[in-house]
Amino acid sequence: MVLPVILSGGAGTRLWPLSRELYPKQLLPLAGDKTMLQETISRLDGIEDVDAPLIVCNDAHRFMVAEQVRQLGLEAQAIILEPCGRNTAPAVAIAALHAQKGDADPILLVLPADHLIQDVSAFHQAVQIGVEQAEQGNLVTFGIVPTLPETGYGYIRAEQGGKRSAYPVAEFVEKPDLETAERYLQSGDYYWNSGMFMFRASRYLEELERYQPEMLSVCQSSFAGMQTDLDFQRLDETVFSTCPADSIDYAVMEKTDQAVVIPLAAGWNDIGAWSALWDVQPHDEDGNVIIGDVLTADAGNCYLHASHRLIAAVGVKDLVVVETADAVMVAKRDQVQNVKAIVEQLKQQKRNEALLHRRVNRPWGAYEGIDTGERFQVKRITVNPGASLSLQKHHHRAEHWVVVKGTATVTCGDRVMVLSENQSTYIPLGEVHRLENPGKIPLEIIEVQSGSYLGEDDIIRFEDNYGREPQKPE
Repeated sequence: MVLPVILSGGAGTRLWPLSRELYPKQLLPLAGDKTMLQETISRLDGIEDVDAPLIVCNDAHRFMVAEQVRQLGLEAQAIILEPCGRNTAPAVAIAALHAQKGDADPILLVLPADHLIQDVSAFHQAVQIGVEQAEQGNLVTFGIVPTLPETGYGYIRAEQGGKRSAYPVAEFVEKPDLETAERYLQSGDYYWNSGMFMFRASRYLEELERYQPEMLSVCQSSFAGMQTDLDFQRLDETVFSTCPADSIDYAVMEKTDQAVVIPLAAGWNDIGAWSALWDVQPHDEDGNVIIGDVLTADAGNCYLHASHRLIAAVGVKDLVVVETADAVMVAKRDQVQNVKAIVEQLKQQKRNEALLHRRVNRPWGAYEGIDTGERFQVKRITVNPGASLSLQKHHHRAEHWVVVKGTATVTCGDRVMVLSENQSTYIPLGEVHRLENPGKIPLEIIEVQSGSYLGEDDIIRFEDNYGREPQKPE
């Protein structure tokens, strides 16, 4: 049995402003109608004897991950929540421990959630070879057959010898300079390090115990304290936070003498920057990738992505322009790796644009900021059918609610009322309240907040249907 382990913990800062810390690139539809996570899961269809996926993700992304799996009509083997990031080696160790239920010892297929693979058939063939290698006790990595002297990837040198489907790994090497990358490409012995792996759960844990015993010990303790929270498995935060942070490559693959690399030529791309999306998406006659409401005049080889407003590009070449409701990013196409520097500035200034979009998803629906000023804020709130916000109160703000679509059940102190379209109510400062959608269509309301402090942390929860802790942002 092959158990897919999907790692969905990245932040994707180089794809800002679409990718945000609380809404990262793997949860976005960047190269098609499905999100990157959904594409990764869908790609498993057709692999022989494959189980439902096990997903390891950030606690803050859990409801979005669960909803995206549900949209595919599937149910995950498990969704394990990391309380903090400790890189890929501990995440896979937790997955391997979870996989060994009873006498089970499946082959793990470890996949990042944010990669693009265009030739799915070639991917399936490589996976089948990986199964054969893993059954022999080997630890498999997939090496991407390089098509250019790429300096943004690490490389794997294979011990070549004849035409084979898998080669022993000679060494892993860091990202090279251009001259070195050109030499790698000419030699034919080097492959891009894809970050995809296959091995039996027991073999990975054996090698981890051999080379990183402290890491394994902490993972075992954290796994032993894991608790079920709704549809999720929550690791012990106190223990897991003490785990050494390391990648699978550094922790195990570079040290083991049982590593093999399977060459893979399948149109792979890790979508690590905006230039990668320009590479893989259709171009117009001028070499532009155009998404959304875009007009051009004498513009060439640009990536132009409009989400909410018209972009007009005139007389420009080799640019990336990405527009969202709250930000516009402009960069030369060969400089997009430096977008992360802007994200760092936003974090240093404690600006929300690094964390959230104007529309913020919540387990009950979403809210979107419309306007804000001194002592007031206006939001559009959407509540899914049958869903409800927590029973809560605020210390520093009052709220006015106007129903514009659907039906709302409102609890305000001791009163419970039902409001229809065009009806409204007032929630005084300090009053315990709740908003619910008892209907079969989404409920939309306009909320006007007024008060001395309008931050999302001004909330005290008394009851919540989604297992969220008190005094955290709604």
